[in-house]
Amino acid sequence: MIHLQQDAHGFIRMNRHFPGKTLISITFTDGSSEVFSGDQINVIYDEAVAVFRARNHLDAKGFSRDPAKTVHPKSKIEFVPVHAGMAT
Repeated sequence: MIHLQQDAHGFIRMNRHFPGKTLISITFTDGSSEVFSGDQINVIYDEAVAVFRARNHLDAKGFSRDPAKTVHPKSKIEFVPVHAGMAT
């Protein structure tokens, strides 16, 4: 089982998919915790990536068609918003 902690802003750190059958326990800032399957948390991650790409005008693969202005990766996310009750 993987244990994750929600930060003060409501996010967990996740920069890749977890194996589908893995159990992931998230402890929320209010002290409650929930257990997710890898498949459930991967769907939440995919939705967060889609929102991020839409807000930043990126295509489906995360590429910007604008000229590059920085050397830092801007098409990836590392923090995924979560809240209590999402496991159901």
